[in-house]
Formats: sequence, structure tokens, C-alpha cells
Amino acid sequence: MSKIANKLLLAFSFSLIFIVVSCRKDNAIEQPNVPIVWDTTDYLKINQLQVIGSHNSYRLKTYEPMYNFVQNISGLLPAQYDPDGWDYTHLPLEEQFSDYGIRSVELDIYNDPNGGLFATRRANGLINEPLATGIAELQAPGMKMLHVPDFDYMTNYYTFVSALTAIKNWSDENPRHIPIIIHIEAKEDGVSLPGFSLTVPVPYDAAAADAIDTEIKSVFGEDLENVITPDKLRGNYSTLSEAAENGAWPMLGDARGKVIFVMQGGAVDPYLAGHPVLENRAVFLYSDAGNPETAFVILNNAVSDEAEIQQTVAAGYMVRTRSDANTDEARSGDYSAMNAAFTSGAHIISTDYYKPDPRGVAGDSGWTDFQVRFPNGELARINPVSAADKQGIGEIKE
Repeated sequence: MSKIANKLLLAFSFSLIFIVVSCRKDNAIEQPNVPIVWDTTDYLKINQLQVIGSHNSYRLKTYEPMYNFVQNISGLLPAQYDPDGWDYTHLPLEEQFSDYGIRSVELDIYNDPNGGLFATRRANGLINEPLATGIAELQAPGMKMLHVPDFDYMTNYYTFVSALTAIKNWSDENPRHIPIIIHIEAKEDGVSLPGFSLTVPVPYDAAAADAIDTEIKSVFGEDLENVITPDKLRGNYSTLSEAAENGAWPMLGDARGKVIFVMQGGAVDPYLAGHPVLENRAVFLYSDAGNPETAFVILNNAVSDEAEIQQTVAAGYMVRTRSDANTDEARSGDYSAMNAAFTSGAHIISTDYYKPDPRGVAGDSGWTDFQVRFPNGELARINPVSAADKQGIGEIKE
């Protein structure tokens, strides 16, 4: 090729690059980054809201042959294993968020540091079913999700990480959502039957406590950018209780698209050890008002605890309660606990019935159309106790 031709080719190449760059620049100008305008309610603090959450949110109804078997031996089991209280099921988390406005979920986790602890369902031998699950996720080390080992193991998510991934994916797709409060129950209980070899859960220790944070960070990132952590709430206050009582909660507009973790159960003591105000921890703990680690309080009986809930909410803490339990309200149609939960000002109202049990439409089924929803069907509402003076300022969206 001649020198002239080379020069012409080089000039053409530079011209083409300039055109491409110019087009990209023009496109960027045509699609400006418009700032988000806050609604009136975005200036509320998150402890001035009330949301509906689901209880044992991951859970599917008990495997039917096992359910029938447990009904027959229920007299041999402790009271907490009454199978009548197991007769409910839940949708995948994404459907709960999108279709029913759920903004708090409960995840039961069991420690499985070596993997495989729940890959064998030992009680299946009692109903002539295979013991081995063949489920690869259950073989790997890490926190597992189920209700009762060996007996009540049906779940939408086998692992803590898989449930967190579902939450994170939905959150990324809905970046303006009201913050989702993720209630963790760290469980250590198993069933004991004389003469039978059943799964013995592994207690939580310091390594397991650290593993909870590690698994959360594996999904939400090491920096926990979209997680409201204890450190972020505490700020310059010396304790979390001091921060809560002084109203240090973020405004809704700043908290949108984020999640908050709160834990109860067997991991609490090792999780708190060495971190008395939860410094450098990802998860809040349910504890007693006034304790240095406390920003969240759990008071599950909305009827008997109503006055205490109101006092605790007024003091600045966030409270979780329940509107129903053990399928009782779905069978009786009794709304007294739900109504008490609403008026108590509890921030998180947990239910198994964000949608009615389908058996409630059938006559003489023993079920009703019990459903927990705010009076006007709102996604969330302004808290009647902590934001009594803010009523009517607008609708809380997303």
C-alpha cells in the first residue's frame, strides 16, 4: 500500500472514532440523570411507619404424609409441635413483596458448618419414605432454612443465602421500595422421640455468629451499602438504645431500596459477645428496651402486650408483634389480635395470612376468610403512635 493510501486510511479511522465518540456523547445528553423527587411521606422517619410482614416466610405446608403421621402422634410431642399450627403455606418472597405488599419477612436458620446435617430426613423412616433427600444445596456447608428438623422441612429456600439472593434480586429490580426488615430466628431446637435417632442441631458459637455476617455480605456486599446496620443507626451515640430514644432513625427517602436485619434465638449471645453495641455487625438484635444493644424489641402478643408496645414505640424503639398465631385466627375469624396490633403502633405486624386460606370460602370447612391488611388496603401506613401528628400527610408508596 502507498504512503498516500496509508495516510488516507489513518485519517478515515480517526474520523470514524470521532463520530462514534460524538454519538455516545449526544446520547448521554439526550438521557439526563433526573434526580428523584421525594414524596411528602419520604420525610417521615422509618420508625414512623407501620408495615405488614409474613411469619416463617420461607415455609411451605408440611409434606402431607408426614403431617398426617404427626397428627397421630401429637400427644408424644411437646406442645410447640402441634401440627394444627403447621397448616399454612407461603408464596415465594418475590410474590409476597410484589403482590401483597409484604415489607418484612422471617427466616428460620439452622447452623450447618460442615454441610449435610439436614440432607437426611430421619423421621421419613417412620412413614416409609426415603431418608436421603438428594438435594445438593443441603450437602454444602452453611446456614439452612427449615421449620422443624426431620418433620417440617418443606421450604421455598433450602439455604439462607438462596433466600437472601431472592430478596436482593427483587430489591435491585425495585430500588424505591420501603425498606425490608428481615427477621432472623437462629434455631437450635430439634425433636426427640424415645428409641429413634433423629437430627441433633448444632448450637451456635462464635464461628457461627461470624458466619451469619459472612453469608449476608456474600449477597449484599462487603460494604453493606444497601443494608441499614447498627453502626449506621448508632452514629455518634454511645449505644443503640440512646440512638433509638433520640430518634436517630433515617428518613424513608434515604432508606428506600435498603434492608434491615434483626435477629432472635440461639445465635444472639455469641453474636453480641465482643460487640456490646453491635459494632461492625450486620444485624440488629431483639432485646430489652434500655440495653445498650437495643433498637428493636419483640412483643408478640398484641393483645396482652398492647400497652407495653405503645410505651416502647413512644420511647423510640421499633417493635415487632403478631396479628395471628398457630392458624387459630384463620379458623375462628377473630380479628382482635390484628386490631390490637394496628392500634398498638407496632412497626412490624407479622402474619401467616396476607392472603386468606382458600379453604375459608368453603362452607363447614372449619376455616374463615381471615386476612391481615390495613383498613384501606395501603401498602404501609403512618404509625398511629410514633407519628400521631403526621396522619393524613400522604400515601406511602412502594
